[in-house]
Amino acid sequence: MRLFKILTITVLPLFMIACGSNSEKKSKNFSIVTNTKRNTISNNETLTLSIKNSKNLTIDSVAYKINNQKTSDNFDLSKSKLGKQVIEAAVYYNGQNESISTNIIILNSFTPKIYSFKIINEYPHDITSYTQGLEFYNGELYESTGQLGKSKLRKVDYKTGEVLKNINLTKDYFGEGLTILNDNIYQLTWQSGIGFVYDVNTFEKKSSFKYGKSKEGWGLCNDGKVLYKSDGTENIWILDPETLVEKDHIQVYRNKGKVENLNELEWIDGKIYSNSYQNDGVAIINPENGAVEALINFSSLKKKVKQHPTLDVLNGIAYNPDTNTIFVTGKHWDKLFEVEIIEN
Repeated sequence: MRLFKILTITVLPLFMIACGSNSEKKSKNFSIVTNTKRNTISNNETLTLSIKNSKNLTIDSVAYKINNQKTSDNFDLSKSKLGKQVIEAAVYYNGQNESISTNIIILNSFTPKIYSFKIINEYPHDITSYTQGLEFYNGELYESTGQLGKSKLRKVDYKTGEVLKNINLTKDYFGEGLTILNDNIYQLTWQSGIGFVYDVNTFEKKSSFKYGKSKEGWGLCNDGKVLYKSDGTENIWILDPETLVEKDHIQVYRNKGKVENLNELEWIDGKIYSNSYQNDGVAIINPENGAVEALINFSSLKKKVKQHPTLDVLNGIAYNPDTNTIFVTGKHWDKLFEVEIIEN
């Protein structure tokens, strides 16, 4: 996402993966028993729940919840969101009750497919642009760039690279991703905890909004109804476009663990496309449950641009509905690539 981050990298198609757990609510009398292995289970399985009764107390009833939703002691995970999930149980016994909880991790049941691509066209791109967000809207290409003192919002003629409209962010803001909905441009900043809303026609700033549980701003896209926001973790947050409140979120997981450093986002044919910062590819994500369904390896593109001291990583994904193709570039790249995805 930015030059001075130091990260351990796994080159696509092997995104960074890891697992973890949150604190659990325990009881001296009871605990929740699951059929998970090391608290992990795949979404093609059925989760079974029971209560360990360490003191052999007489249990009258048990009420289970998964992420605050009532469930039975046998729960089909096929429609469940992936990632860390909280299992709660209210145990009623001898006129009393106790609440306990435990955490599990739900993984995707299949390995992501690997797609390739074919270059259709190459266009000039401003080599000074530290590209953060890229999106087509009504046939026009819009770009958000980063770096303190160099962050911009601009409209670009993608065929010539000519900048048609430009505004500079103040030196206090590090520009990040953008998306456009109902003639509003939504632009994120990195660590300032604030985003901006502009009129797409005039670039006049209309308002600003603060982040909620997502501490940083990385990428944005929309499905025509809501906004999706990444924050550099495995989380993608779902925002109301009117209030900009984070209503919900998904966690992006593969069959082996979570995918972190989610960055630029693009909505394409009902899926979220996202690159992982410092990786040379793009994940295709199911927005319903967070499953990585496929990976596109773009590692060869960086070799096709001008090699220079400030050349940085792949970043910038834009779908053009007029051509039904995807456009890809990177930070300080001198080319914008129009590509066609090939399902191997």
